[in-house]
Amino acid sequence: MFAHAYTILAIVVVVFLIAKMRLSTELSMLASAAAAGLYHTFAWPASGLGIFTLENSLVRHIVEGMFTYFDVCLIFISATFFMTLVKESGGVAFIVRRIVEGFRTRRAVCLLLLTLVMLIPGALTGSGATAVLTVGGLVGAVLSAMGVDDTRKTAAIFMTAAMSAAAPPINLWAMMAAAGANLPYVGFNGPLAVLSVSGALFSMFWLAGRGEGIMDENQAMKTLPSPPEGMNAFRVAAPFVFLAVLVLAGRIWPFDFPIIGLPMIFMLSSAVVLLCSPVRLKAWTVLTRTVHNLLPLVGIMIVVGALIQILALSGARGLISLEVVILPLSTLFATLFIILPISEGILQYAVAPLLGVPLIMLFNMKGMDAIVALSAMAVLWPLGDCLPPTAVVGRAAVLELGFKGRYFGDFVKVCLVPMLFVAFCCTLFLIYSKQLSFLAF
Repeated sequence: MFAHAYTILAIVVVVFLIAKMRLSTELSMLASAAAAGLYHTFAWPASGLGIFTLENSLVRHIVEGMFTYFDVCLIFISATFFMTLVKESGGVAFIVRRIVEGFRTRRAVCLLLLTLVMLIPGALTGSGATAVLTVGGLVGAVLSAMGVDDTRKTAAIFMTAAMSAAAPPINLWAMMAAAGANLPYVGFNGPLAVLSVSGALFSMFWLAGRGEGIMDENQAMKTLPSPPEGMNAFRVAAPFVFLAVLVLAGRIWPFDFPIIGLPMIFMLSSAVVLLCSPVRLKAWTVLTRTVHNLLPLVGIMIVVGALIQILALSGARGLISLEVVILPLSTLFATLFIILPISEGILQYAVAPLLGVPLIMLFNMKGMDAIVALSAMAVLWPLGDCLPPTAVVGRAAVLELGFKGRYFGDFVKVCLVPMLFVAFCCTLFLIYSKQLSFLAF
């Protein structure tokens, strides 16, 4: 059994590496899952698994696995659609221009508000790339007007976008790991907020806090798009207020308010954006473009489910869990801040159910607070989004801001200090998770 499970893991790794030379990350994961499933079918006949049999087929398990995170995909798409509509209506441009006009002489307040602007898209969508693509360019233009050089500006956008993806209420790593461990996604807002907001603020002020206090307002206004005529604070705030009311109503009156679900909440809030927009928005065009842009990330979540299903079916997932739970806590505390970001750079969201589930079980057996511990890991994972071979958010930041320097020698190097700060805070949350359990309210 152990030899069979180790062979399955070896097949997954080898096929993934070979396929990655020609195929995308998503197709490489699918190929590795299919190869491992085929080997298990023929090498372990006692399982009764067939390729196309009606009751217990390999194809059924792959398709069933693809729907594991269907609800997460719906949240992802609907939330990104909502934020894209806000951007297309001119709401983001309106907010950023008002920040420049009102606080150009107060650098600290300006940076604080820009950090908040960067946090909102990822917090609502769970994607750092969405934060970069919706508001990263506008915030980057303001940082340039404040005298921040291109390297530190790009690093600030990446770090705040990474923390944006980790911020509540939508943290995809925590949601996927919690789903795999049958842990309700409740109580995560407190620890996730403390870690992600602290990391984002430290990153922004460390990377962009130096320089003159007064920005070049003319330069900033020239680079920022003008909001459409008629845009005002009410039109910008109304969709977000409506969203907050629907989310909070279900928690304040859980037995009286109907269960709507986050995808429907985001779609209803999108309708409010359409009603409040001073210009007519082509909703279908925006929706199709949103789905097209999200295909790589949604594709990863789909094939991750198939891969996890095959690993569980063949016993390889149990082997990983066993290897993790027998490790000493001191070893995990000393290495997780390195292992988790690197694994994120390789497998993206796949690492959450693959490593997160056994770690949750281990921490729970050791008497730690599983919610606080998982929150700490869920903030560590996005740090790896600038590492190869995927580097989704890092590449998005470099392309969106037109960074021309060396990727590792300049960009990643400048990110190291904020990364170490976040890793240190997350490690403390892991070690003292029981004492910090009051955050999981």
